[in-house]
Amino acid sequence: MLTNRERLRHRQNQPAIVALHRALARLTSTVTVMNTGAHPDDEQSGMLALMSFAMGMRVVIACSTRGEGGQNTLGPERTGALGVMRSREMEEAARELGADIAWLGHGPDDPVNDFGFSKSGPDTLERWGKDRTIERLVRAYREYRPDIVIPTFLDVPGQHGHHRAMTEAAETAIALAADPAAYPEHFAEGLTTWSVAKYYLPAWSGGENGYYDDEVPPPPTTVTVSATTIDAPTGAPYDTVGEFSRAFHASQNMGHWRAVPQTDWPLHLKLGGVVENDIRASLPATLGEIATRLSGDAASALGQAQADIDLAVAAYPNGPAITGPLLTARAAIQSARSGLDGAEAASFGHRLDRKLAEIDTALLLAAGLAVTAWVEPVNLAPGAEGVLHVVVEPGSATDVLVRARTAPFISVDGPAAVENLISIPIRAASNAPITNAFLPGYAALGGNGPVSVELEAAIAGRTARISIDLEEAVQIVPANSVELAPDAIIVALPGSGKATSVRVRTDVDLSRVAIAGVDGLNLAQTASGVDVSATAELAAGRYTLPVQIDGEQAYSLTPIAYPHIGRTHFVRPVALEIVALDLTIPKSRIGYVGGGSDRVGLWLERMGADVTELDAAALSGDLSGFDTIVIGTFAFGTRPDLAAATARLHDWVNNGGHLVTLYHRPSDGWSPDSTPPKRLVIGSPSLRWRVTNPNADVDVLLPEHKLLTGPNAIGAEDFANWDKERGLYFASYWDAAYEPLLAMHDAGEKPLTGSLVSAVIGKGRHTHTSLVLHHQLDKLVPGAFRLLANLVQPA
Repeated sequence: MLTNRERLRHRQNQPAIVALHRALARLTSTVTVMNTGAHPDDEQSGMLALMSFAMGMRVVIACSTRGEGGQNTLGPERTGALGVMRSREMEEAARELGADIAWLGHGPDDPVNDFGFSKSGPDTLERWGKDRTIERLVRAYREYRPDIVIPTFLDVPGQHGHHRAMTEAAETAIALAADPAAYPEHFAEGLTTWSVAKYYLPAWSGGENGYYDDEVPPPPTTVTVSATTIDAPTGAPYDTVGEFSRAFHASQNMGHWRAVPQTDWPLHLKLGGVVENDIRASLPATLGEIATRLSGDAASALGQAQADIDLAVAAYPNGPAITGPLLTARAAIQSARSGLDGAEAASFGHRLDRKLAEIDTALLLAAGLAVTAWVEPVNLAPGAEGVLHVVVEPGSATDVLVRARTAPFISVDGPAAVENLISIPIRAASNAPITNAFLPGYAALGGNGPVSVELEAAIAGRTARISIDLEEAVQIVPANSVELAPDAIIVALPGSGKATSVRVRTDVDLSRVAIAGVDGLNLAQTASGVDVSATAELAAGRYTLPVQIDGEQAYSLTPIAYPHIGRTHFVRPVALEIVALDLTIPKSRIGYVGGGSDRVGLWLERMGADVTELDAAALSGDLSGFDTIVIGTFAFGTRPDLAAATARLHDWVNNGGHLVTLYHRPSDGWSPDSTPPKRLVIGSPSLRWRVTNPNADVDVLLPEHKLLTGPNAIGAEDFANWDKERGLYFASYWDAAYEPLLAMHDAGEKPLTGSLVSAVIGKGRHTHTSLVLHHQLDKLVPGAFRLLANLVQPA
C-alpha cells in the first residue's frame, strides 16, 4: 500500500487536465499501429508519442522478452528479478505513451526469453522456437488488429540477433495472420483472421547508438512521420515526451534530454499499399473516413459522430462543453454499430467498439471523476483475505456503481457498492498460483492485474463505464518465506570439516524448516540456522539442496522497490547451493570498489579471500595496506569518488599494487588515456567486440603467465559450462606494456584478444578483463572462481 506521500506524488504526477487531453486525442483516429521489438526499451518512443498524442492512433508495443538477460545500472537485480523489474518499467513507459503492451515472452522460464546477446536472427528463433514465436505474434495481430506494423530494427548483419529475429517474425506473421488455415486454435478463443494493411521498416540505421553496427545502409525513405507541433498539455516536443517515457527504463540508463529534439522519423513501406505522403493514407483513419466507406443510416451516423468529436476536442478543457458532443457522438456510434452487416462489422466493428470505450473514459474525465483504488494487503497468500478499497471523487457524475474485477483465483466476498468510500472483501483461492509479475499484457484503458475496478456512473442521465487499475498490482505470494544467508557456499577441496554457518531467516518456527542432505556434507542445526561442513569424501561438483517447510517446497521473496516503478518482488524456490572445487586463494589483501551492478566483492568473501569494501573515505585514504584492488563493473561511471581517486590509484600501482578492472562500457566514465594506468581503448560498437557463444573455444596465448599458472592452474575445463556469453566490450587497443592472455571468437569471425590483458606498471600491475566473470560467479561456474582467485593475487 502506498504511503500518504507516495499517494500524493502519484496524484500530482497524473494531472486530470493532461489525462483529459490524452483521452480526447484518442478519439481523433481509428488507426492502430504496432511497434515490434525484442526488449523493454526497444520501442521508438518519440515516434510513438507523436502517433499517440498528435495523431490519435492506438499504439501497441509488441515485445518478445522481459529483458532479463540485460544489465542493471540501478541495483543488484539480475535474470528473473531483472525481468520483473524491466516488465514494470515497460508498463510505466507504456502508461506514459498511452500505449498497450503485447508480451510474447513470459520470463526466464518461458522459451521466449532474453538469453543474452546474440548476433544471429536464425539462431535466436531456433532458441525461442521459430513457430512458437511467430504463432504468438500472429495471435497479437489477431487480437490487437494493427493497421500498421513497424519494427524498430532492421534484419541486417551487425544488428542484435534478438532484434533481427523479431523483425523477421513480424513480417512472416503478417501473411499468416490473414490465413484462415494458420493456427486455427485461435478461432476457438474468439479471434478471427486479420490483415495488416501496411508494414514499414525503419529507414534509419540501428548502428548509430554505439551498440550495433548495421553492415548495410537502411532502405530508402518512402514516407516521413513528422512532428510539426508540440504536445499541447505539457508544452514539450513529442520527442521529449518520448523521453519522459524512456526515463522509466532507468535500469538501462535510458531517458535523455536533447537540446535539439528529433522531429522526423523516416520509414520505408515494405508491404501493402503504394507509396504515399502520409502513413495514414488509404486507411479508415477517422470515423468520418469510415463513414465514406458505408452507406445509408450508418454512414450518416458516423458522419455526425465525427462532427461531434471535433466539437468536443475544440471545447477542451471545458468539461461541460465537452460532455454534450461526446454523448451525441456515442449515441451515433452505437446506432451505426448496430446497423453494420457482417463484412462491415469485420472491418469496422472493433474500431467503433474501441471508440465507445474511449468516449466513456473521456466523458468521466470531463465530469471531473477521479478514482483511487488499492488492496490491503497488496500481497495475498493462497487462501488469504484482503480488502479492496475504492475512493471515488464523482465530480458531476452521479449514480456511481463500483464492482471488483478479479482473476478466477480471487473471489469477491461482498456485493457491488455505491458509496464514495468503498471497501469490498476479497479472497485468494487456496490453490491460487504463486507467480511473478509477468502479466500477459497491459491495457492503456485499464483493467490490468488480477484485481481491478469496474466503475459505471451517470453523465447527464447516460451511463458510462470504465476500468480502473489499482495503485499497486495484487500479487499472490507464498504463505511463508525462507531466506538463507549465505545461499551458496564455495567449498575448496578436499573438505576440511570447517563449518560455515548458514542463517535461516523465516517467519515460521525453525523446527518446520528442513534442508536436504548429500553425502560428504554435514548439516548441524543451530539456534539461528544450520552449520554446513564438508568432509574429505565430498566430490567435486555442484549440489542443490532444496529447502522445505513442513515437507513442502519453500520459497524466498525478494523485494524490488524503486521510485519509478514502485514496489514489486521476485519469488523463487529456495535451495542451498554448494560448489565444491579445487580452489586455492592467494594470500592477498584485497580492496573491492563496487559499482552497484555486480556481486564480485561478495563472492570473494565467500571464497575465503581477505576482502574489504572500499567507500569514498577509504579511496581517499591510505591504500598501501592493499595488495590488490578490484574495480567492479561500471564503477568508474557510477562512483564519482572512484573517478576522483584515479590518480592516487595509478600511484598505488606504480608503487607495487595490482589493479584489476572488470568490464566497462566506453560510456561508463572510461577515458582510454586517463582511467587505466596506460592507454587502453574499449571496443565500440559492442557487437564487434564481444563473444556471445558461452562455449566458444578459448585459446591461451601465454600459458606460462603468472595469472594463468597460479595459485590455480587454468586450463580448458575452467572455461567449460559458462552461461550466456564469454564477454563483451573487449579492449580494442592497448599500450605495448599490456599482454593479451586469451583469444576467442564467435563462429565465422576473427579471434579477439582483448578479453584479458595485463601489464607490469612500475612495481605493480594492471589487469583488465572483459570476461563476464561477475555473471559466471552468480551462475556458480567453477572455473570463474578459480580464474578470479588468480586475478586477485599480488602484483
